[in-house]
Amino acid sequence: MSTPEQEVEYRQHRFSPPPGATEIFLVRHGESAPAKGDNPFDLVDGQADPDLAPEGRDHAEQVGRRLADERISALYVTTLRRTPQTAAPLAAKLGLTPEVEPDLREIHLGDWENGLFRRYTHEGHPIVEELWREQRWDVIPGAETMESFGGRIKAAIGRLAAANPDRRIAVFTHGGVIGEVFAQASGATNRFAFLGADNGSISHLVVSGETWMVRRFNDTSHLQSPFG
Repeated sequence: MSTPEQEVEYRQHRFSPPPGATEIFLVRHGESAPAKGDNPFDLVDGQADPDLAPEGRDHAEQVGRRLADERISALYVTTLRRTPQTAAPLAAKLGLTPEVEPDLREIHLGDWENGLFRRYTHEGHPIVEELWREQRWDVIPGAETMESFGGRIKAAIGRLAAANPDRRIAVFTHGGVIGEVFAQASGATNRFAFLGADNGSISHLVVSGETWMVRRFNDTSHLQSPFG
């Protein structure tokens, strides 16, 4: 007696990275120390270099716990100390020494470095309004041009991907950098569309050749923070 053939089922596709692709977890550093008029930050190559605030060190610990089991093969930080400070708990858990990628440092804010950007944003400086209207950092006097910033970010991501095929890596970097990466990945005409990644957040990019695929942005579930 014949039996009916089993019906073939076609389940929904689940994403997997293409062969040779690199998965990059972009971590925004933990909260840094507040700017104070009578206590300016140290500078590195003209850029503000504050320590992590106590809250930022807590962010770093929570990031370390979140990523410890994610099969990460390499860690990268920038020249500004808040990124290696944020990476330190994960580096200790994985037994990895972070490598420095200087081109993933934050946008250079020119005359508004050393805490002035925070102050002028709080005070509602008219150039802040122009910055958001024009979607350009370089409306700030002396700031790095958008072309320079975007070019170095694209080149750095390309280098890291080329050096890490079929691997997962974690990059500890800055809010402006993460915003630029995801604006480029999505082709957003609004260059500031992805600004505002939270301190200690994790964003996830897959790079396959010239193709950048967005997997997640501003994941803060490990921080146990409510929706803002």
